[in-house]
Formats: sequence, structure tokens, C-alpha cells
Amino acid sequence: MKKWLILSAAILLEVTATLSLRGAIENPWWSILAVAGYAGAFVALSLLLRMGVPIGVVYGIWAAAGVALTAVLASLVFGEQFTFTIGLGIAIVIAGVVLVETGHAPESPKPAATNGEVGA
Repeated sequence: MKKWLILSAAILLEVTATLSLRGAIENPWWSILAVAGYAGAFVALSLLLRMGVPIGVVYGIWAAAGVALTAVLASLVFGEQFTFTIGLGIAIVIAGVVLVETGHAPESPKPAATNGEVGA
């Protein structure tokens, strides 16, 4: 559960930073939020890697969710176009992440540690 919360934070920080870049076009002060958001996202991603989450999984979910959420929010906040082709592209990216996720070999069970006991 903790890993999903950290990953969600990384996604939200990255999306906030990216949208702030768009806002910085008219008001340069938004650049501060962009830098802080990207820094926070990278810290969160590094925490996940230290927790043992595979980089393909972390980056795949982070990037795909970031792309999808940024496209949707840019449409809502800035009035940018959201076409069928953009929606299809997002669906393809999500499908790719699912394939990467399911392509990992299952972890083999680790042998149970024994203290010299036999049986059971």
C-alpha cells in the first residue's frame, strides 16, 4: 500500500510540474513550482527503487499515468484539444505498460530459513 501511495505522489508531483511549465509561459513564477514538482517526483521515484520496485514497473506506470493525466488536465485547465487520436494514444501507452507489468517473470519463492530443525 505504501508503495502505491509513493507512486501516486510521484505522478501527481510530475503532472503538477508539467502543468506549471505551461502556466510559466504567462507567469514565470510558475517555474518555481515546476522545479519543486519535478524534484519531488524524482525523490519519490528513487524511494520506490530503494524499496525494490523494478524500474520498468515504476517508470512505466509513472510515465503512462503522467501522460494520460497531463493530457486530460491540460484539456480541462488550458482548453487544449483532446482528440480521439490523443485518447487512442493514451490507451496504447496504458496497454504497453500493462504488457511490461505482466511480462515480468514471477518471483520464485525463497527457501524458508531453518534453525537446524527437521521436519514440519
